[in-house]
Amino acid sequence: MDHHLRIRAVAAADWPGVAALEATAYGDSSLLEGRAALESRGRASPSTCLVLHLDGQLAGYVLALPYPAFRYPDLSRPERTVFRSPNLHLHDLVVAEPLRGQGLGSRLLHRLTATAGALRYRRISLVAVGGMETFWTAHGYLTHREVELPASYGENAVYMSTALRDAHAGAEATMRRKQADDRVPRPW
Repeated sequence: MDHHLRIRAVAAADWPGVAALEATAYGDSSLLEGRAALESRGRASPSTCLVLHLDGQLAGYVLALPYPAFRYPDLSRPERTVFRSPNLHLHDLVVAEPLRGQGLGSRLLHRLTATAGALRYRRISLVAVGGMETFWTAHGYLTHREVELPASYGENAVYMSTALRDAHAGAEATMRRKQADDRVPRPW
């Protein structure tokens, strides 16, 4: 991929595009929440809600918020409570349809995981929907089939999670390497 890629926190001006990506991804399904609900999840944890821009265009997003382990947001209403929890719930990750299969979802997930580690979360949980369990398993997430999910999450939805045991140490090491790289004189 020979494009300019940028991942950053969601800004107010991004929400119309985020809502449009969500509408395209979920159509008329019960997974479609709408802009107000998406924004409420973003307000719950601005530092863990990210957008991906490719060549200056919104190409994807990830919304994650602190949530008690083995619980999940109600898709029928906006978020009203901001939880204090060592568990970060990855609520939604969407990449624009024509850009799927190029590793952009993995890039968003990697950035979110690094951010979660730096913020000292201990776990990341999610509900795999639409047959995406294989994607999440490939990224180290384990299934918790004992967690019952409402029908609104769709058929075959499954609760999953992964531990971030060494994530904080890894984030600190990455930060130290970046700081060292910033001090190295560049020939250009």
